[in-house]
Amino acid sequence: MTATINATTLEQSLFEVETYGFTILDAVLDSDQVKRLRDLGAQLEAGEHGEDSQFRGQARHLSNLVTRDPAYFPLIDHPRVLPLVELLLGQDLILGSLNSRIVRPGDPEQGLHGDVPQSFRHHGRPMMVNTVWMLDDFTHESGATRVIPGSHHMAPGAPPPERTLPLVVEALGAAGSVLVFDGRTWHGGGANRGNRNRHGIFGHYRAGEWMTFQCDPHEGFDPAWLPRLNLRQKQLLRMQRGLRAPGWISDGSVQPQA
Repeated sequence: MTATINATTLEQSLFEVETYGFTILDAVLDSDQVKRLRDLGAQLEAGEHGEDSQFRGQARHLSNLVTRDPAYFPLIDHPRVLPLVELLLGQDLILGSLNSRIVRPGDPEQGLHGDVPQSFRHHGRPMMVNTVWMLDDFTHESGATRVIPGSHHMAPGAPPPERTLPLVVEALGAAGSVLVFDGRTWHGGGANRGNRNRHGIFGHYRAGEWMTFQCDPHEGFDPAWLPRLNLRQKQLLRMQRGLRAPGWISDGSVQPQA
């Protein structure tokens, strides 16, 4: 089954995430932005930053993109995406990571899973929201992300092995679209049946008890880039006071010094 829903208002987007566990925002990036980010990702992947990922599948991986190039900064607080994330998580949140996953021709399906630990999969407000920035058309052939509608309400962190899933949705979108989903939603990349790499950028936000970085943006961040960040971006990276200072603790706050 496929999904090509394109939310046209913030309220509609929120409704879809709360109901289905995901929504698709169309035309978030224009063709020039898509090409620039895709070319940059391909360049980084071919160099020293690319690595093989075996997490529930097989693909190429680029981690901690905010430390790789300032071209990724506009994604941190994009005005089409962040307001929806803030409605779901609240204002006090961080960018947990911004990574890239490149699915090559022949790479298989990624196993379905949720990204929130079992202990945090309580009902109610999410503690994590994921964004998938489509830098190629996400189609059945290219390996569009698969999602299970309503699974964000389920207690297990992954589909029970003894159950079948007759309703698996492919989240289809043109390059420049963004898939936004509750981090508890069961999902997984599709198999690339085409003849071209499928590029996607994956950013996720965290709030509440689980507000720790998956990829610490302070590690390897060029201090010369700090003036290029706006205030909200600095807040989401916990860089209001600059890069890591003595007393830094895992939730991104600063411990008072004796």
